[in-house]
Amino acid sequence: MALTEFLEIIHDIAKAIGDQPLDSNLNTLLNDRFSRKGEKFSRLSALCAQGEAEGWLMQREGGGVKFGRAVKPGTDAGRFSVDVVRMKDVVGPHHIHTTGEIGAIMPISGKPKFDGMPEGWYVYPPGSDHNPTVTGGDAYVLYLLPDGKIEFTGK
Repeated sequence: MALTEFLEIIHDIAKAIGDQPLDSNLNTLLNDRFSRKGEKFSRLSALCAQGEAEGWLMQREGGGVKFGRAVKPGTDAGRFSVDVVRMKDVVGPHHIHTTGEIGAIMPISGKPKFDGMPEGWYVYPPGSDHNPTVTGGDAYVLYLLPDGKIEFTGK
């Protein structure tokens, strides 16, 4: 089943992250171990598409963004929650990563960039903030939040 495979990959990623600091070393580790050119990253992208089609991912939509929480903290991803969004040439709502954010950018069409970054992994440290922005195409962005913490500001 696709959901089971999705959760297995998420578990592997969360286990690799463990309690490491959210910094450039973690970014390097993720881009090496779960490379955008690797089988697990490719499968994760395909499973996001399948989950969207089957309705078990991204069940909500607002402001041109499809979104949904796939995993609650304290379950399949350890201390992390896992959310998946689909964005196409859109600016999302401003928020603060109170405990940080770890994400994967997975293109669907075009040459999308998320906050100016191409396909692959990114790591935002605790206290960082942004308006998540996708330009140049359509993409899934899967992100892990330590303890599921995020603060939407309304800015």
